[in-house]
Amino acid sequence: MSDRSARRPRHLHAIRGAITVERDESAMLLAATRELLTAIADRNAMQPHEIVSAIFTLTPDLVSEFPALAARQLGWTDAALLCTMEIPVPKALARTIRVLIHAEFDEPRTDVSHVYLGAAVALRPDRANPPLPNA
Repeated sequence: MSDRSARRPRHLHAIRGAITVERDESAMLLAATRELLTAIADRNAMQPHEIVSAIFTLTPDLVSEFPALAARQLGWTDAALLCTMEIPVPKALARTIRVLIHAEFDEPRTDVSHVYLGAAVALRPDRANPPLPNA
């Protein structure tokens, strides 16, 4: 029996989140990204070694920094990270950082928590913590 077949199955989950920033400044973008990633990790009891990958998107008005740098600063050193720019869409929420995280857990989870902070709560009011009225 190989080591691979002897391991317990792991469960892959996709966790989403978004946050907005006031200005396109490197320090502000990194701080907001760290805030978002920390909130996602805390709410999902997620450790850095469980993160397989993260895809970051930025609205076209954010060009001062790669949000993946904030993930590296938090110790996400083994995860595959990708940053990309969103297409410009009229009336889209400005100055927004989005992330899609793929994480593997030993046990299946039915209570994955997606996190939307700042003005990004408007993207998913049903995911606000606490939920917004009439969401």
